Amino acid sequence: MNKSSWQSRRRRGRRSHQQNPWFRLRDSDDRSNSQAAQPAQDSGSRDDESPSTSSGTAGASSVPELPGFYFDPEKKRYFRLLPGHNNCNPLTKESIRQKEMESKRLRLLEEEDKQKKIARMGFNASAMLRKSQLGFLNVSNYCRLAHELRLSCMERKKVQIRSLDPSALASDRFNLILADTNSDRLFTVNDVKVGGSKYGIINLQSLKTPALKVFMHENLYFTNRKVNSVCWASLNHLDSHILLCLMGLAETPGCATLLPASLFVNSHPGIDRPGMLCSFRIPGAWSCAWSLNIKANNCFSTGLSRRVLLTNVVTGHRQSFGTSSDVLAQQFALMTPLLFNGCRSGEIFAIDLRCGNQGKGWKATRLFHDSAVTSVQIVQDEQCLMASDMAGKIKLWDLRTTKCIRQYKGHVNEYAYLPLHVHEEEGILMAVGQDCYTRIWSLHDAHLLRTIPSPYPASKADIPSVAFSSRLGGSRGAPGLLMAVGQDLYCYSYS
Repeated sequence: MNKSSWQSRRRRGRRSHQQNPWFRLRDSDDRSNSQAAQPAQDSGSRDDESPSTSSGTAGASSVPELPGFYFDPEKKRYFRLLPGHNNCNPLTKESIRQKEMESKRLRLLEEEDKQKKIARMGFNASAMLRKSQLGFLNVSNYCRLAHELRLSCMERKKVQIRSLDPSALASDRFNLILADTNSDRLFTVNDVKVGGSKYGIINLQSLKTPALKVFMHENLYFTNRKVNSVCWASLNHLDSHILLCLMGLAETPGCATLLPASLFVNSHPGIDRPGMLCSFRIPGAWSCAWSLNIKANNCFSTGLSRRVLLTNVVTGHRQSFGTSSDVLAQQFALMTPLLFNGCRSGEIFAIDLRCGNQGKGWKATRLFHDSAVTSVQIVQDEQCLMASDMAGKIKLWDLRTTKCIRQYKGHVNEYAYLPLHVHEEEGILMAVGQDCYTRIWSLHDAHLLRTIPSPYPASKADIPSVAFSSRLGGSRGAPGLLMAVGQDLYCYSYS
């Protein structure tokens, strides 16, 4: 081979090397590493080598995504993604996503503390009042928009919880909270450090501004099993008991326990009397619901694996309805003798309580989601049904036409059991997503009114549990939202 042909091949190889984007990336990466190795006076004004988490995805969307690399829009360079099994704080996609989520949460918390938000663009108190005076808004629309405006201006305040055992409050974490019908009591399930669950009732009648103080009445009733579902039960009087579905553990089978609220000291002064404490052996119950329908008086339902079990507390009589999937959500209708059930398969069906469990006539209504149904709520005089699933879809179904008439977008869920909170009097829908954000929609037009970040960093163990009422603490209480997360309780009250 002569010298000229060898030199021409060398030039062609160098030219192809420079045109290949992979080699350009390697060259730029090498140059960046060599610049980073220069003395401190040359790089003193630079940030550290970890990618920025405050920058959005807009800058990164204009550059190509390379497998195994992460592009930092601020530093304008690629970083290699390292495997997650090293012990040197590796840069992984999961850590990048968590840092971005935490940065977004802190930014939203700072914005909420600094300024108040507006429910809808162009609407404020003076504008709505002026439009109402000019006749552009009727009374119902004005009241609805005024409520939305006050809802968007709720301010976060920490609630001081007092107890006979203050040390337990500092260690036990809130699992869930559930307000009773009158919103003057709050039933709590707390995870204990040693494992298991502990229960308490918080009296909300002392929840007054500006000093938000409540007292938790605890009980020695303790279980080392997980609580799958809970609801208030009306046996002696309205909300006289709490119905708990407990998961089985080792050789101990699962059960449904009816716990009297009177076990908690002064939980409801003047009304509570010693109640009936009973337990029903029900293995593998995913959900439960108490019936206030006269056709199923003193009855509760439990959703099991491929079965719905209807139990009469007084007589002990049971009815079993076979299903094709696990029943994860239930609710009784009040005016019509129907029990609505949401399944893991995505099916929603109603059981006609007037029919027996024989034959096929007991399935009154059938609806279908594309993912597991986690919550069902009957609304609008029992003509509609609100349902959410594990794909983050929230749909409003017309039970007369069995068609979806409205969807509420923005909810985040992939696999968690997350409830819905519907408040028709205030015209709002509320749900906590798996990303730990609490979202509030307008029932009227599915407009997302507000997104509330969690006071705690987002994690699977710290998904907030919420309760909303227009009368927190009873008939004279003020509207507001209660949020339990970690060891703390927060109140978002109207300003």
